[in-house]
Amino acid sequence: MAQRRVLITGAGSGLGQALAQRYAKAGDRVACVDLDAARAELTRASLPGTGHLAMVANVASDEAMEQVHETVAREWGGLDVLFNNAGIATGGAMVETTMAEWHNVLEINLLGVVRGCRLFLPGMIAAGRGHVVNTASFAGLAGAPSIMSYGVAKASVVALSEQLRAEMHGKGVAVSVLCPAFFRTNLLESWQGNPKLRNFADKMMETSPDTLDSVADAVFAAVERGEFLVIPTKREPMRWRLKRWFPEFYFGQLVKFARGHGPGN
Repeated sequence: MAQRRVLITGAGSGLGQALAQRYAKAGDRVACVDLDAARAELTRASLPGTGHLAMVANVASDEAMEQVHETVAREWGGLDVLFNNAGIATGGAMVETTMAEWHNVLEINLLGVVRGCRLFLPGMIAAGRGHVVNTASFAGLAGAPSIMSYGVAKASVVALSEQLRAEMHGKGVAVSVLCPAFFRTNLLESWQGNPKLRNFADKMMETSPDTLDSVADAVFAAVERGEFLVIPTKREPMRWRLKRWFPEFYFGQLVKFARGHGPGN
């Protein structure tokens, strides 16, 4: 396989960093983009092989992402795989949310994906090849309470990916969307919203049967196979099937779980 050019936002830690390591081990060049310049550089420096890049950028900034695009065009002449992975965590019921929270999470978790797609897709289409991978969340499929702004933003990433997949059909560009549930990362460092929900999310991460490595391995393998909907955590594929096939039963179980395990329980 020819050496690919892979860009990953949010590559300074967590899933983004783990995926950077897997692509570098596969012999690819990786552009590590992160809001934190030191983290981006640490990831780049840890990768095997040569030709990797480290860049600092806020995916919520048009100008910053345009500079990333210009750097990739100058250094590599294009891109083969794009991971729109950067994101933040929010939590709370609708009546607890603020408009500032909505604007912030949509700018990062949704429009950050839009920016990556708009900038790098034209080159992929012109080349007749490429792969766009968008990180959503099982929260974007679950319809769960008390994660209002986060769940809506991630559901929008799923919808965007579905529509983009149809647009790219026949153009040589594949699309995947990642929908993991809880596993231990540093995502909660970016938490905005109800602190009780943060504690609940932390508990769910601690008790998850999934690890960062198991999720990264599952994602890497699924994307390499060209799968569209990637649900890389162990319990969620069955939950997704229940929602699709038995929606009222699923809803009843969801409400029961939320009552028994939500904040304050």
